[in-house]
Amino acid sequence: MKFSVYGIPLFLMLLLPALFAGEENGPASLKSPDGNIEVIFSLDQQGQPVYRIVAENAEVIGPSRLGLIRADGDFSRQLTLKEASGVSPVQSQYHLLHGKKSDITYRANRRIFHLENPAQQAMEIIFQVSDDGVAFRYRFPEESGDLKKIEREISRFQLAPEGRAWIQPMSKAKTGWEHSNPSYEEHYRIGTGLDSLPPAGSGWVFPALFHTAGKWVLLSETAPDRNYCGSRLRNEAGNGLFYLDFPEAPEIFPGGVLQPHSTLPWETPWRIAVIGDLATVVESTLGTDLAEPGRIRDTEWIRPGRASWSWVLLKDDSTVFDVQKRFVDYAARMGWEYCLVDADWDTKIGYDKIAELADYAAAQKVGLILWYNSAGDWNTTPYHPRNRLLTRQDRIDEFRRLHEMGIKGVKVDFFGGDGQSMMSYYQDIFEAAAAFQLVVNCHGATLPRGWQRTYPNLLSMESIKGFEFVTFEQGNADLQPSHSAVIPFTRNVFDPMDFTPMAFSEVPNIERRTSGAFELATAIVFQSGVQHYAETPRGMARVPAFVRDFVKAIPPVWEDIRFLDGFPGQYAVLARKSGENWFIGGLNGQNQARELRLDLSVLGEGAAILITDGDNNRSFRQQTISVKKGNPLVLSLPAHGGFALRLSAAGN
Repeated sequence: MKFSVYGIPLFLMLLLPALFAGEENGPASLKSPDGNIEVIFSLDQQGQPVYRIVAENAEVIGPSRLGLIRADGDFSRQLTLKEASGVSPVQSQYHLLHGKKSDITYRANRRIFHLENPAQQAMEIIFQVSDDGVAFRYRFPEESGDLKKIEREISRFQLAPEGRAWIQPMSKAKTGWEHSNPSYEEHYRIGTGLDSLPPAGSGWVFPALFHTAGKWVLLSETAPDRNYCGSRLRNEAGNGLFYLDFPEAPEIFPGGVLQPHSTLPWETPWRIAVIGDLATVVESTLGTDLAEPGRIRDTEWIRPGRASWSWVLLKDDSTVFDVQKRFVDYAARMGWEYCLVDADWDTKIGYDKIAELADYAAAQKVGLILWYNSAGDWNTTPYHPRNRLLTRQDRIDEFRRLHEMGIKGVKVDFFGGDGQSMMSYYQDIFEAAAAFQLVVNCHGATLPRGWQRTYPNLLSMESIKGFEFVTFEQGNADLQPSHSAVIPFTRNVFDPMDFTPMAFSEVPNIERRTSGAFELATAIVFQSGVQHYAETPRGMARVPAFVRDFVKAIPPVWEDIRFLDGFPGQYAVLARKSGENWFIGGLNGQNQARELRLDLSVLGEGAAILITDGDNNRSFRQQTISVKKGNPLVLSLPAHGGFALRLSAAGN
C-alpha cells in the first residue's frame, strides 16, 4: 500500500474533500499559514475524537484522544462528525500594556468540527493553527439555563517515549508551610527522559517543555474564565503519554465549586502547543494571542514599573515606618515607580501612618503597593492583613479606603489552588481593584494563563520558586543557577513572573552561588509588569556607579524580544527592546565556563555598553564595544556567571 509523507493511506487522502464536508468521520486536516504545521483530526472506530500534529514531516504529537465527559452526557466516544467547517483565516491585532511584546499580530487558520453524541447533544472542537503552534478548545453550542458539570476532560498529548521533559511537579494541596500549597513553587525536572519520568503525585504544572522528534514543544493553557478550573498535566509512566487533569478536592474557595460548572453555550480554555525551535518557543505570544481581550475600558492609570522591596533580604523586622521611608527614598533615587510594603503593615505601621507614607512617596513620584493575605480557611499563615478581601463588600470597602489613602496597588498572597471557585476569586480581586485604580500582584498563586491581557491591571504573579527561596535554604541557592536558566523557556514564556530578581548583596546565612553580573542579567532575562528588585539601598550603594546607572536605565516596559542563544537549564541569552535600545542579558546556569559567540548585528549596529563579571564573581567590569555586521561578540562566561549589555542600535 502506498502512503503519504505523513503516514496517511493514499486512498484516505483521496477522500479528504468528502471528509471535509462531514460525509465521513475522518481524517481531516488543517495547516498553519506557512504550511509547516499540520493537525490531522479523525474519529476512530469507537467514535472517539483523535488528533495528531505533524511539523515539517515529523510527528511531534502522536494519535491522542480528545473529548469531555459531562455529568449529563458523554462527549468522548460514540460520536458522529456532523460537519467539518471549511478552513477560515483568523487575524487579530492587540496591544499589551506590559509583556514580552507591546504590539502583536496573531495569524492562524481555523477549523471547527461539529460533533454529536448518541443522545443528540452537540459539541464542537475548534482548532487554530498558527506558524508557531496549535491551539484547540471545546464548545457546547446549545442553549440551556441549567448548570452543567464537566466531570472529566479527555485531552491527551502523546509524545515519543524517547523525548525529554523540562517540567515542574505540582505540589499536593494543603501541604507545605502553613498548608499554603499549591503555589507553583517547585524545582523543575531538567531534561528528564520521558521513558524514565515517573508520574507526579499531584500532576505537572503548565507550561511544560518537551524535546521530541527533533522539535521543541511547549504545552500550556490560556483564557480560563469564571466557568472553568485551572488544569494540570498527568502522565503515564514510560510511554510519553500526558493527559489533562483537574485540581484536587481542597482547591476551592469556601463553599465554592471545584470542577467546571456552567450554563450553555460554554467554551473551555484553549489548550496550546508551541512547536518549533527554541527561538520559536521563547518568542511565541500564543498564550496572550488567545487570551480574552481586555475588560478594563479605562487603562490610562495603569502604570507598569519597578519597585524597591525590603522584605526579601531584611525580612519581617523591616516592615516599620522608618525602614519603608528609606525604601521609598531608594526607589525615588533609582527612578523606580513603586515601593512594596510587605506583610503585617496594618499593625506594625498602621493605616494612618501608611497614608502619611503614601503622601510622602507621591511627592517623590513613587507609589505604594501594600501586601494582603488572601486567605479564608484555605491556609493557616499568620501574616496579615487577612480576610479583608473575601466578599464583594469586603473588597469594595478595603479598596475604596486604599484609593482614598493614595495607595497604588496590592500584593495578594497565599491563594488556595486552581478550583473553579478559586479561579473566579482571582478575577473578583482584579475587577474590584480596577474599580479603584489599583494594580495587582499575586503571590503564592496559580499561573496567570493570559489574564494580564484580560485584566491589564494584573501586573504580575509569582507562580515560581523565586529568589526568596534562596534566602530560606542553601539547597535552593545551590540550584538557583540552573533553575534560572530553565524558566525563560518555561514559566516566563507567556506570562509575567514576579521572581524578585537582582541581589548583589550577600544573603544572611546563605552562600549565594550566582555572580554579580548573573544577578544583573536576571533583571533583563526575567519579564514582569512590576519588577520587584531584591537589592537593598545599602547593597546598591556598594556596587560601582556604572552598575547603578545600568540598572536605572532598565525600562519598565518592553516592546519586543529576541532569543539569541541558550539551552534549557544550561544557559540563556535574551534581548529585549525599548525604544531605540536593546537590552541583552545572559545567564550561565552551569558549574563550568560557557563560551558564547553572538551576532548582535541582527538587532542593529551601534555602540554598546557591556557589563561582565570582574576578577571574581562579586565584582564587575564595564567596557564600550561597537556592534557591526561580521564582528560577533565573543564572551567567556564563568561558572554561574552572566553579562548585561545595552545596545543603542541604528536600524533594527
